[in-house]
Amino acid sequence: MDDLLQYGMGLDLFDCIDSLEQARDKLLALVEILKASGLLLDSHEDRHNFVRMPDVVYDVAREIASKDPHPFVVRDDVGLEKWSETDESKSCTFISLRCKIVHELPQGLVCPDLQSFLLHRNNPSLNIPNTFFEGMKKLKVLDLSNMHFTTLPSSLDSLANLRTLRLDGCELEDIALIGKLTKLEVLSLAGSTVQQLPNEMVQLTNLRLLDLDDCEELEVIPRNILSSLSRLECLSMISSFTKWVVEGESNACLSELNHLSYLTNLSIEIPDAKLLPKDILFENLTSYVILIGDDDRQEFRTKRTLKLQSVNRSLHLGDGISKLLERSEELEFVELSGTRYVFYLSDRESFLELKHLQVSDSPNIRYIIDSKDHRFMQHGAFPLLEALALERLDNLREVWHDPIPIGCFGNLRTLDVHSCPKLKFLLFLSTARGLSQLEEMTIVNCDAMQQIIVYERESEIKEDGHAGTNLQLFPKLRSLKLCSLPQLINFSSKLETTSSTSLSRNARSKDSFFSHKVSFPNLEVVALVYVPKVKDIWPHQLPFGSFCNLQILRVYNCPCLLNLVPSHLIRNFQNLKEIDVQDCKLLEHVIILQGIDGNVEILSKLETLKLVSLPRLRYIKDGNDSMKYVCSLLTLMNIQNLKELHISNCRMEDLRKT
Repeated sequence: MDDLLQYGMGLDLFDCIDSLEQARDKLLALVEILKASGLLLDSHEDRHNFVRMPDVVYDVAREIASKDPHPFVVRDDVGLEKWSETDESKSCTFISLRCKIVHELPQGLVCPDLQSFLLHRNNPSLNIPNTFFEGMKKLKVLDLSNMHFTTLPSSLDSLANLRTLRLDGCELEDIALIGKLTKLEVLSLAGSTVQQLPNEMVQLTNLRLLDLDDCEELEVIPRNILSSLSRLECLSMISSFTKWVVEGESNACLSELNHLSYLTNLSIEIPDAKLLPKDILFENLTSYVILIGDDDRQEFRTKRTLKLQSVNRSLHLGDGISKLLERSEELEFVELSGTRYVFYLSDRESFLELKHLQVSDSPNIRYIIDSKDHRFMQHGAFPLLEALALERLDNLREVWHDPIPIGCFGNLRTLDVHSCPKLKFLLFLSTARGLSQLEEMTIVNCDAMQQIIVYERESEIKEDGHAGTNLQLFPKLRSLKLCSLPQLINFSSKLETTSSTSLSRNARSKDSFFSHKVSFPNLEVVALVYVPKVKDIWPHQLPFGSFCNLQILRVYNCPCLLNLVPSHLIRNFQNLKEIDVQDCKLLEHVIILQGIDGNVEILSKLETLKLVSLPRLRYIKDGNDSMKYVCSLLTLMNIQNLKELHISNCRMEDLRKT
């Protein structure tokens, strides 16, 4: 998509459009129309910024283009010199050239009407003669990506009308000639080996887009080059230049960005928050990726992303960054200091557009929000937040420092908690009830966690014990992954307040992991990995419809687990496609079929069964209809859709001998 935008800008295809942002919006709308018509498809790699053309559409488009009175030529370089002497070359307006065989192009192409020249280099030794571009005076778009230049061809300075120049992935040394292309609006050096921008770039006062992404060797941007690009609307420098200096030194400083009044799209990395001027504005930015601290990410999920590393939250960051904080859609805090809370009361009117929040490696943090202060929560905090990730927070006590009103965090879809060793529970019951959109929950390596959900009021405990009461929690939850939780007893129970070491009657180890009162109608994946205190996963009776959509069940290293699926619940799991059980040393029965009518289909959709390192696994050799186990060869043969069967390190003990 970026390629199409840059080509379109150079050819002035977006007429009557004033800004790059409007041009991008129009391009996206056109692409959606073409996709809806089947003329374009999404990328195979599932990359959001790429599309592809079906082969048959490509062939037809190429045929139509060949008949255009202003030809668009797509050809190999074989016979290029002879072709340049034909009438077709004289009237050609677009050339897309594939270079595969020859090592040198002709001295020049005389194409007086040529507007776009794209060179697809597949030959590392290809050389472009200095005079090659002299016959292309009207050229507007030039793409020489993945070439090797000691110096740029001298005939480039004859391209007075050039508006888009792409040198992506090029090996570059001296590029001072670029300064003579004064009508240039788009310059892309992404992924090139450029080490220093030339001083001559101060003459590019018409430049609107400068792409320096992935220029990992770029270390010098002379002072005042950026500030001289007065028409610049888009500046992208991810995985690129980070040698920012304070004002007055020879390299570029961040205060130069204040001179770019048209700048609306900015992507930069800043190694240290101390380099940020207090008066930096960013007031016109509509799209940004600003990473303060170390970062190696390449993909960003939203238009407005801000990462702050090693920042003292108690200090004023400056109005510019503070306003970006408020408007961010994706926000990451790393090594946050100066506070026990990530968010303050003063933030209650902010973060209304936040969709993704990650907090990590911040030992001072004890709570994400002080929800005891109801003034913070009264307006429905974080109404658009979709993803919350908490990682390596050594002193996190609670996510919310009290139950939160329904409506706050009501759009949350994914919740990830990793390596929070002092977190004893995840959610209050009243908070859990408000997370009706939650689809994925992952909790890993939380040594103190005993329950996922706790009941904070006596009325909730009585409600749970009331016959016929069914807690409707997480109706859209599809994935539940719980890993390395050595103290976890069950999913939900009363909060124990009298002793930090004892558990309430609702959390005794003899109870099942899931409650008979909590329903999971849409859960598709359950993974339990090293949850050593779990003896039984399922209650004696499940709520109606609970686990009916479960497709994948994985249980690893649960040493106290005795049975996986009892016979009276087998009909609840008819959509199971995968059962994977490993390293459960006390497990005797994977699936108990005792009392099940032999004519009833059992696990008819099961495709994968893996049983590994189950030393006490039992089975019946002969056909005793009253008691069979899934490890019985007869039962396995009745599972018609089974595609993968893996059994190893299982003793397969015969029940009749015990």
